[in-house]
Amino acid sequence: MSTLRNPVAALALATALGAAMRVQSDQSWTDHFGVEKGELTSTGRNPYFVLEPGYRLTLQDGDARLVITVLAETKVVDGVETRVVEERESKRDTLVEVSRNYYAISTRTNSVYYFGEATDVYKGGKVVNHEGSWLAGVNGARFGLMMPGTPLVGGRYYEEIAPGVAMDRGQIASVAGTMAVPAGRFTNVLRVEETTPLERGEREFKLYAPGVGLLQDASLKLVRYGAAK
Repeated sequence: MSTLRNPVAALALATALGAAMRVQSDQSWTDHFGVEKGELTSTGRNPYFVLEPGYRLTLQDGDARLVITVLAETKVVDGVETRVVEERESKRDTLVEVSRNYYAISTRTNSVYYFGEATDVYKGGKVVNHEGSWLAGVNGARFGLMMPGTPLVGGRYYEEIAPGVAMDRGQIASVAGTMAVPAGRFTNVLRVEETTPLERGEREFKLYAPGVGLLQDASLKLVRYGAAK
């Protein structure tokens, strides 16, 4: 039975997501979250998402590489101090994109919220555009939910809420998987299906391991994790 059709499960889901009761049907996506800004902090650890300065993940697929680093840097976005997480994408050792992502974690629910990103897209070693950049509180954008403190299968929520720019959605597909990647073999793997109304029919999957974080993003798989060196 869908958790969204079960009143008890729906209530548990909304509580776990820190969400207001806006789930109207099994086709809806939660886009408002009952979280007070005062309960948000820029440093912490969700079971599947680490916001501790110096933590780094490296994912790779052939000559494509993604390096995610939690920086010792914060930024106030929409009245909230957020943690800056840098993502550097390269191919054949040539920089393709650098994004600075802004996150905060709830001290009450342990949910991680996404407040925007500043993106530099490179071509020939030069920045050519900032496509995909957005900030909560600017041009109607609002923060989204990146990782629930207690992921429940069937949970559906907006990760980004920037109309016309970034509207990624996540749906919890599984919380009990097993996966082997170059960095090791992991259990209790969380699988999230991502879609967006801006690109109908497109979907990707991200997989996360408890205590580690992102294991796979599309074809990229984790090769190293831990303190940045």
